[in-house]
Amino acid sequence: MKVFNTLSRTKEEFVPVNENEVKIYACGPTVYNYIHIGNARPLCVFDVLRKYLEYRGYNVKFVQNFTDVDDKIIKRANEENSTFEEISKKYINEFWTDAHGLNFKDASIHPKATENIDEIIEIIKSLEEKGFAYEVDGDVYYRTLKFKGYGKLSHQPIDDLKSGARIAVGDKKEDPLDFALWKAAKEGEPYWDSPWGKGRPGWHIECSAMNRKYLGNTIDIHCGGQDLIFPHHENEIAQSEAANDAPFSKYWMHNGYINVDNVKMSKSLGNFKTVREIAEVYGYEVIRYFLISSHYRSPINFSLEILEQCKSALERLYTCRDSLDFAIKNASDEIADDSELIERIRARKAQFIEAMDDDLNTADGIAAIFDLVSDINTQIINKDVSKNVCNTAANMFDELCGVLGIVYNRKSNDIDNEIEELIEKRQQARANKDWATADAIRDELKAKGIILKDTPQGVTWVKE
Repeated sequence: MKVFNTLSRTKEEFVPVNENEVKIYACGPTVYNYIHIGNARPLCVFDVLRKYLEYRGYNVKFVQNFTDVDDKIIKRANEENSTFEEISKKYINEFWTDAHGLNFKDASIHPKATENIDEIIEIIKSLEEKGFAYEVDGDVYYRTLKFKGYGKLSHQPIDDLKSGARIAVGDKKEDPLDFALWKAAKEGEPYWDSPWGKGRPGWHIECSAMNRKYLGNTIDIHCGGQDLIFPHHENEIAQSEAANDAPFSKYWMHNGYINVDNVKMSKSLGNFKTVREIAEVYGYEVIRYFLISSHYRSPINFSLEILEQCKSALERLYTCRDSLDFAIKNASDEIADDSELIERIRARKAQFIEAMDDDLNTADGIAAIFDLVSDINTQIINKDVSKNVCNTAANMFDELCGVLGIVYNRKSNDIDNEIEELIEKRQQARANKDWATADAIRDELKAKGIILKDTPQGVTWVKE
């Protein structure tokens, strides 16, 4: 497998630090509002990464944090006459509603910043002892220019970074590039006791502390949105490598931006969409499909037209899988297996893996699944094939869709059985020339959104 490493700006062969274990850290949300589709893209993309590595046999330890104390959270708490704890708890719960709706697999660990204050203080103390941090009136800053590798992730010369930095009025930093590790408490703000007085951690330091605590000094993959490359991830490298005297992350993976109607999504423009409001209209699965339908590093354009296309694509997948269920039910064990057809089905797995091994190319991975769908529709559905062929196709379909985390809302067996019983009663009524009963059952099924289709194997159905 090859991945594009932001650090080297090249595709590199993926070789874990330890042979059979992969350690991944993904930056999680700051919990002061519902997540928007920009938050959801890395959530879905790197969920696929984790599932694909597990599919390929790796033991994956996946950590995703919650930033549960922050200026934005405190501001929201003040606006709602609440506390930062209540706000963060509320929006962590809302996060889980959306994340599980998107078929996100819980990380191995979901640490919170407020649960790791001791570890944060410890890493700041070590930076201070090494001369990488300094305290001014209860604030602690990172001495950026002391770290010789600063800028290596964003690939920006230090002079360019300095020219873009500014010291605000009242700022006490030695240099414009220096950033906060610990913030002295202001009146009315939450705080923790520390060697520098009452205060709270800066944003960047929490990820360095939690990486070290839960994954060790050097991890395999650090991932997140492209907007985090600078300054967040750049600062994480500076903190962690100075504190630990070891490389921080072997690979860095970043997903591209989302545009809304061809304009970059931005809260300042007011064109951002929450996952919740989109899901209320289209459901969560359409959102997940949309977010993984393009290569993760490419920018993607959000529009209602594209969502409709994604909805149609998913409907085609569901129809294919439902048709396979019907084919399996009615296929014969006595027909000799078509080994050539089975090999063709199995070849789609190799096609899928080749795509995913090329820097997690989910777009080509989806194309491989639709090639499998084409095989199923032309070579299996409504054909006289064996049950073994049908089962092979169904298992391959489920396997590949499972890696991408799609087609996860299939109708339940209880609903299936109810509909099958009604169809069976209708067939019996037709055989008895009881047209009134047959028509009544047909109308009942239609009211449930069930469309009947006559095939050589019998009557099947699809849901509108």
